[in-house]
Amino acid sequence: MAACGETNWTLPGGGVEHAEDPYDAVTREFSEETGYDGVVERLLGVDSRVIPAAMAHSGVEHQNVGIFYRVRITGGRLRAEPNGATVEPTWTPIGEVATLRRASLVDHGLALAQTLPATGHITSTPVGGLVQH
Repeated sequence: MAACGETNWTLPGGGVEHAEDPYDAVTREFSEETGYDGVVERLLGVDSRVIPAAMAHSGVEHQNVGIFYRVRITGGRLRAEPNGATVEPTWTPIGEVATLRRASLVDHGLALAQTLPATGHITSTPVGGLVQH
C-alpha cells in the first residue's frame, strides 16, 4: 500500500484507539485502509523500536511497538482509504516485495510471517525509514 504523496509500499496498520484491544484494532485498520473485511488467523509477533527525533514525524524521539498479525480476507472490495491517508492499495506477490521501495517494517513483517518464531520475536530491522532497491 502506498502512503499519500509518496510512492512507498507498506503494510496495512495503524494505531490502537483508547480502550481498544489490539486484536480488534487490526481488523478495523485493515478494513479502513484496504476496504476488505478480514479475520485474524494468528499472531505473528511483536516489534519494538525507538524512532530517533530526526526521523519521527513529530520531531520527538518515541518508541514504536508493532504487533503483526496474519489476516485472512473474508469480504469487501479493494479501495483507497476514504480520508486519503493511504492511496493506491495493491496486493503484491511476496516474491516481488524485495524490489519495491518500502517501509522497513515490511521486512520485519515478512520475516515474522516466513519464520513463525515460537517467541514471536526476531532481530529488529534497523530503523532507517525506507528500504530502496
